[in-house]
Amino acid sequence: MLIFLLAWLGGVLTILSPCVLPVLPFVFARSEQSFRRSGLPILFGMAATFSVLASLAAVGGAWLVEVNQYGRYAAMLLLLLLGLALIFPAWSERMMRPFVVLGGRLQQRADQQGSVKGSLLLGVAVGFLWAPCAGPILGLVLAGAALQGANLYSASLLLAFAAGAATSLAVALLASGRVIAWLKRNFGVEEWIRRALGVAVVAGIVVIALGWDTRFLAQLTAANTTSAEQRLIENLTQKPDATADNRMAPPMVGATHWLNSPPLNDEVLRGKVVLVDFWTYSCINCLRTLPYLKAWDEKYRAQGFVIIGVHAPEFAFEKDIKNVERAVRELGIAYPVAVDNDFAIWNAYQNQYWPAHYLIDARGRIRHQHFGEGAYAETEQMIQTLLGEANSDMAPSAGLVRVRGAGAMAAAAETERSPETYLGYARQENFASPEEIRLDAAARYTAPRTLQPDHWALSGTWQVSEESALLKKRGGAISYRFQGRDLHLVLGADNGKPVRFKVTLDGAAPGKHHGADIDAAGNGVIREQRLYQLIRQSGEVRGRTFRIEFPDEGAQAFAFTFG
Repeated sequence: MLIFLLAWLGGVLTILSPCVLPVLPFVFARSEQSFRRSGLPILFGMAATFSVLASLAAVGGAWLVEVNQYGRYAAMLLLLLLGLALIFPAWSERMMRPFVVLGGRLQQRADQQGSVKGSLLLGVAVGFLWAPCAGPILGLVLAGAALQGANLYSASLLLAFAAGAATSLAVALLASGRVIAWLKRNFGVEEWIRRALGVAVVAGIVVIALGWDTRFLAQLTAANTTSAEQRLIENLTQKPDATADNRMAPPMVGATHWLNSPPLNDEVLRGKVVLVDFWTYSCINCLRTLPYLKAWDEKYRAQGFVIIGVHAPEFAFEKDIKNVERAVRELGIAYPVAVDNDFAIWNAYQNQYWPAHYLIDARGRIRHQHFGEGAYAETEQMIQTLLGEANSDMAPSAGLVRVRGAGAMAAAAETERSPETYLGYARQENFASPEEIRLDAAARYTAPRTLQPDHWALSGTWQVSEESALLKKRGGAISYRFQGRDLHLVLGADNGKPVRFKVTLDGAAPGKHHGADIDAAGNGVIREQRLYQLIRQSGEVRGRTFRIEFPDEGAQAFAFTFG
């Protein structure tokens, strides 16, 4: 229920977001009507339509996006007719064109009878047009839908988000209805209010048709809810990290491959203390936990302790068994790894996080769990406790491991840092290029002269897909105004051949600020699909402008992470 509450609260916050502005005129145009027969059906139609479209779009690919685009055109036509009817009711009645007559009659029926069906139809139209800002909460919900598919659970989460938005809009609608009714009674301005709402509806259509609702409004920072949503996520998800549920651990079945070990089952693991680590090799948070996992494996394996790394891919290239084998080898992982490409083990644990640690006692019960980085001392102390329970004759282990990760595996700095940022359109946010994203098609993009903090831009000819941005012609670049000590970028080469790149920091070579995967001059090469550490600031950590240029085509960029 916690994630549903989080999704609902995220929806409630959208009333404060600039991206809700274009749909407000459509909702408030009916504020003088009965809320039960007019306002409520509009909000219900809007929420239901958004939930269906968003859940399908998360997994449906480009064809669903095209279907939705045609629906947006139809919705804009319908609502444009509504706006014209509000401005010129007599004119709309005289027009003979079928669509205009339909719009006028629909508006007339709704005005005279409070038509539930008419209001519901308008709500469906608004649902096609509503594109809320993709803040952390909506991003979390959409990411879950993309991973788990269009099922009842993901659809319900999206409906909870839409219901939250409908809740805040309902409060605003009820309040506005009373204000408008008071103005009518005291000032006789009904006709002017009607026409003003009509002008607002038409203006909203113009804003949506020009793409301002998803581009410029999303970049306004005055009413941005990102920080509030991030605090909600942190506060509401903090408690489960350190709790144990004492349920029996699900069996380790459904893995597509096993590395470093034959398949492990309950019989083999009986009497062992087991730590199940959900990870994926391009996840920076997962990489930072590896020094501890490897140290625990080395220290406690002989005492009956088993670590199982469940590799659950985030990106498509992480499903390639050769990529996983190479990563396991290069990262020095010696404990068993279950390749969970079908998310069978992930779903059996009802897991939602990378990384996630589940500590299981010798009787097969989950006794401790933690999500994300940190809590290493607490987890190791629990390992010692469970080993003591399983082997009472064994001398207790002394002390805790001391590790120091290098490169990308080093612990994150205690400084403000930019959020994880995806370049694919499925979870894209803070995109600053002035051009509209063309889905799954090559298009040319430009970068603005300056970037706001945490915003990024493309330069050159790129093809943006759900997961990544692919450079189609050489000479392209990516810019990001970031905060944090470290900057990482998940990169790959589309054709499998090495792709050169050059990094600059504030327009100059990074020098002493270069990361592990480039030299001081900023030069590097993409040789495999993985996370690349490009910047590690030395000394003072401050906001900087990062730029990566590609003299070769074929570069594929997936996500930025920071530390």
